[in-house]
Amino acid sequence: MAQASARHILVDSVEKCTELKQKIVDGSDFADVAREFSSCPSSRQGGDLGSFGPGMMVPEFDQVVFNDEVGVVHGPVQTQFGFHLLEITSRTD
Repeated sequence: MAQASARHILVDSVEKCTELKQKIVDGSDFADVAREFSSCPSSRQGGDLGSFGPGMMVPEFDQVVFNDEVGVVHGPVQTQFGFHLLEITSRTD
């Protein structure tokens, strides 16, 4: 069964999400941005969600985490919780 590790940043608008993604692209550390801006409790761990399998997260997460490129910041990804930036840190098939 596939497994992945990822970290994320959760904010309440697509504009804020896009702004934070640009900060990371421009060289800011993902974990530092997560600690400062993410509204998820995982922000204390730099947005780290740990390891999980398909179906353990919302479908929008699974779509990105189990299909898109590892080591790249993806998003904005909209879920019922808000807007996310996702970075897949590892994945096994």
